[in-house]
Amino acid sequence: MSDTPAKSELQSVDIARIMEMLPHRYPFLMIDRIEEIDGAQSGVGIKNVTFNEPHFQGHFPGNPVFPGVLMIEAMAQTAGGLVINDRGDEGGDKVVFFMTIDKARFRRPVRPGDTLRLPVKLLRARSNVWKYKGEAWVGDKLVAEAEISAMIADAPEI
Repeated sequence: MSDTPAKSELQSVDIARIMEMLPHRYPFLMIDRIEEIDGAQSGVGIKNVTFNEPHFQGHFPGNPVFPGVLMIEAMAQTAGGLVINDRGDEGGDKVVFFMTIDKARFRRPVRPGDTLRLPVKLLRARSNVWKYKGEAWVGDKLVAEAEISAMIADAPEI
């Protein structure tokens, strides 16, 4: 019997595990780590915002601001990682598709050098559809929030 915990029992996952779970890659992989995992119920994504990310070339020259839509994507990737990790699925077998974004609010700009903490909490799950409440924090400041829902499906054959 192995001393290694089951994937659903992991309390945090690093970038290597995230890349096993999610199909996203640079420049669209928006999270670096997931911490404080409680199965599919909740977890906290971590995104280190760096100036060398490609969107800062145009958003905005001389005044770089991390796009709000990418904060929502980071929340969604955190939630998707929780679901796939909890189910024991691998990113090559399953894919998570966005379905809705509700109650999105953007409260203050995020800039290079900031670290986003992205707590997500399960609101409900039915069959292969999950709805999460997500937030984005920089330090003690809430910078964005949204409710997101997604479905998990078999990855298409290419």
